[in-house]
Amino acid sequence: MAIVAGIDSSTLRTRIVACDADTGEVLRSGKAPHPESEASRARSTEADPQSWLHSLGDAATGGLLEGVRAIGVSAQQHSMIGLDAGGVLVRPALLWTDPRSSGAAAHLVDALGGPAAWTEAIGAVPAATYTIAKLRWLAEFEPANARRIAEVMLPHDWLVWQLLGHPQRRTTDRGDASGTGYWSPITGEYRQDLVKLALGHELLRLPEVLGPNEPAGHTPEGLLISAGTGDNMAAALGLGLVPGDAVVSLGSSGTIFAVHGQPVVDPKGIVSSFADATGNHLPMVGTLNAAQVLRSTAALLGCDLEGLSELALRSSPGAYGLVLLPYLDGERTPRLPNAAGTLTGLRAESMTPEHLARAAVEGMLCNIADALDTLRAQGVAINRVVLLGAVGRLPAVREIASLIFGVPVVIPPPGDHAARGAARQAAWALAGTEEPPQWALPEALTIEPDPDQPFGDAVRRQYGVVRGQTHPELNEMS
Repeated sequence: MAIVAGIDSSTLRTRIVACDADTGEVLRSGKAPHPESEASRARSTEADPQSWLHSLGDAATGGLLEGVRAIGVSAQQHSMIGLDAGGVLVRPALLWTDPRSSGAAAHLVDALGGPAAWTEAIGAVPAATYTIAKLRWLAEFEPANARRIAEVMLPHDWLVWQLLGHPQRRTTDRGDASGTGYWSPITGEYRQDLVKLALGHELLRLPEVLGPNEPAGHTPEGLLISAGTGDNMAAALGLGLVPGDAVVSLGSSGTIFAVHGQPVVDPKGIVSSFADATGNHLPMVGTLNAAQVLRSTAALLGCDLEGLSELALRSSPGAYGLVLLPYLDGERTPRLPNAAGTLTGLRAESMTPEHLARAAVEGMLCNIADALDTLRAQGVAINRVVLLGAVGRLPAVREIASLIFGVPVVIPPPGDHAARGAARQAAWALAGTEEPPQWALPEALTIEPDPDQPFGDAVRRQYGVVRGQTHPELNEMS
C-alpha cells in the first residue's frame, strides 16, 4: 500500500493528512498553529513565511510522514511573497486578508479601463484579496521594496520550493495562478503587462504553471512533490466535485463556486473565473453576508446559533410574512455596497422570536440562492449544492436550504477537505494517470428537495418582491 500526504497551510494553522493512495482512507492526521512571528505580532495581515515551515514541522511530529511516497501542498490563495533577484525575501508576506490594498485594487480597475476590460483579460475584476492588488499597494506605499521585487510566490509555491530544497525551477499550478490577477485562465498565459501596470516593472522570473497531474519534483530524500494548488481548489478535489456541483461555504461571508468545463467571462465582473486543480474551472461569486446574519439575529434574540435553529424550525415557511433582506454589511452579490438590512412584514402575529429566527435563515439562504442564479445566468449548471461550514450543519439551515435551492443539498462531515485534496493530487502525480484516483467520498448527509412542498419557490418570490421594492435599481440591472 502506497501512502501519500496532503498539507494544507491556512492563515492560522497547518493541517496534514496521510492517506492510502488507492482508496483515500485517512490513516493519520496532525495539525499545528502557525507560531507567532514579529510580523504577525505587529500586523495580523502579514506573516513571516518561515513560520509556515515551523508549523509544518510541528504538525508532522510523531511519525506522521513515515512511509509517505508523495506529498501535495494546499495553501491560502492570493497572498504575496516578494523575493529579490537573489531569491531573498524582500518583506513579510502580505496575506490575502490584508485590507490595505482595497484602494489599490480600485486604481487598477480604472487604470485598465473598468471591469469589462479586466474580465476580458483574466476573467475577473481584481479585489483587495488578489496578489496584483498587493503589488500595486506596494508600488504606492513601499516603492523601495517594490523596486527590489524580481519574483512573486504564492504560499503553496513557496512551501513546495522549500520542500524541494530551493531549486532553480519555480512552479505553481493553474488553480492558484488564476488568483494572482496576472495569469489568465482564459488563455493559460501570464500577463506581464498587468504586472507592470501594478508594480511599475515586469517580474524577472515567473513560475512554471504545471499540469494537474504533473509533479513539481522530488525532495533530496526522494519524495515526490506534486504541483500543489490553492485551498478552494484542493477542497473541491478532496470532496470529489464534478461539473454540476456547487459549493456554498458559509463563513461570516459566503463563498459560492461551481465546477464548470469552461472559463466564465462576466462583463459586469460579478462572477470571478478561477481555474481548478483538475483542468476544469471554478467560477465564483461571494456574498458579504452569511453566518454573521444568523449570529447577529441570535444575539438580538438572546440565544446561540443552536437556539436560533430550534426557534426557526418552530416557525413555518415564509416566517408568517416576515422578510429579512440580510444586507447588514452592504452586499457584494448583488452589488449594493451601501445597503443596510431591512425587515418587512411586521404584524402583531408575526412578531415572535420563532418567525424572526426563520426570516433570518430564509433571508440569508435566499441571498445565497440569488448568487447561485448569478452563476446559472453565465451558463453554469448547478445540479447539487455542497454546504460547508459549521452554520451549514445547523438543522434549520440544511432543511431550509433544500427547500430554497431546489436541488439536493449535501452536508459532508467536518474534515480536512483541502489537505485531503492535496493528498489526492499527490496520489495522482505518483500514479501518473490521466484521471485522478477514484477515492471514496466522505460520508455525507444528502437532503433531497420535496417536489410536493413548493414552499421554497413561494419564499423566494416573496423575498424577490421585497428586494425589488426596496432596491428598484436591481430590477433595472436584471
